[in-house]
Amino acid sequence: MRIAMVAEHAGAPGVAESSAAMAGRGHDVIVYIRRAEPNSPEQIITPQGYTVVSVPAGPAEPLSDDEMLRHMGDFAEHLNGRWQAERPDVVHANVWTAGIAAQLAARADSIPTVQTSHGLAEVEHSLDGNQTRRRLEKVIVRQATWVAATCTEDLLALRRLGRSRTRISLVPCGVDLLRFATEGPIATRTERSRIIAVGDLLPRDGFDTVIRALPAIPEAEFVIVGGPAAGRLADDPAVRALRALAAELGVADRVVFTGAVPRDGMPAMLRSADVVTCTRVYDALGMVALEAMACGVPVVASAVGAMVDTVVHDVTGRLVAPNRPRECAEAVTAILRDSFLRRSLGLAGRDRACARYSWDRISVDTLRIYHELVPASRLQCAASAAASNSPSGH
Repeated sequence: MRIAMVAEHAGAPGVAESSAAMAGRGHDVIVYIRRAEPNSPEQIITPQGYTVVSVPAGPAEPLSDDEMLRHMGDFAEHLNGRWQAERPDVVHANVWTAGIAAQLAARADSIPTVQTSHGLAEVEHSLDGNQTRRRLEKVIVRQATWVAATCTEDLLALRRLGRSRTRISLVPCGVDLLRFATEGPIATRTERSRIIAVGDLLPRDGFDTVIRALPAIPEAEFVIVGGPAAGRLADDPAVRALRALAAELGVADRVVFTGAVPRDGMPAMLRSADVVTCTRVYDALGMVALEAMACGVPVVASAVGAMVDTVVHDVTGRLVAPNRPRECAEAVTAILRDSFLRRSLGLAGRDRACARYSWDRISVDTLRIYHELVPASRLQCAASAAASNSPSGH
């Protein structure tokens, strides 16, 4: 099957992993991204077997969603030109901005489209005041041939947006089970119990909830991973605000900021934790919780979005209400005080990650959607044409 993936950038959640898994199953996968670096190559073939094409649409620099919107017509025009020459069997767009370009380009040749939301403004309305996004998402999810939601909460929101009950599926994010594993290097740590949280230092990350809980969690350190490079932390407004809160509560000596950690360093960092907290006020992907579970570390997570689907309460961790420091403190303390419980939750988390969230499993779920949309007769014709054009076919 010839699959066209459309994304804002190559680092969009799950795009590289699912593309690699499908290429590994023998499918022809091309990922189209907007060129955001002036020196990025026009096209590369990755070691995993899928191709990445950088599309010139707007300035070759990172753009906000609002800025990117102005260039989605150019993105679509380029895609349409490529697909006129080499028609994909299915187009799969990730996030709403890429969905605009994908649907505009696919419509001309009636190519079936799949849209993955990665979080809907309809659900995040209290967090994201972008009314343009909300209006356009309604159009995108109604017009896509199939819509895949990453969590049950978003699946229900699709109905409120006017999407019919047919041709919608729950396809969660996966996790790299080889990289995020129970065995491997462990980041250096102190003798204190260690709580780790990962994020971009945005208010929605909920780090303040854990800091407010910390006075009730004696002798534990809270390590915040993410944000700017370590050398620039002192100038970051979010870091200063969180440090001020920690000082006000008398726990400044137990709150540590690492700054940005390379992707390859994340497994070792997570394995150094006794518990990982995921206290965002909304999270449609739940990737940090999944990665912690894959590393065999128990999770305390807000009962929102994907984390309700991923974290099984009292089996792989604890679910708590968002913005409830006392509830968070009680859940974390219960896990820190009981080494048997920590091990049990961690092992169950690893088992759940392996059973449900491998990228191979996610790719099978996604391919099932594609096969619903692409007639077998068309695939057979495409295979015959490819065979006749190959050197051995003459």
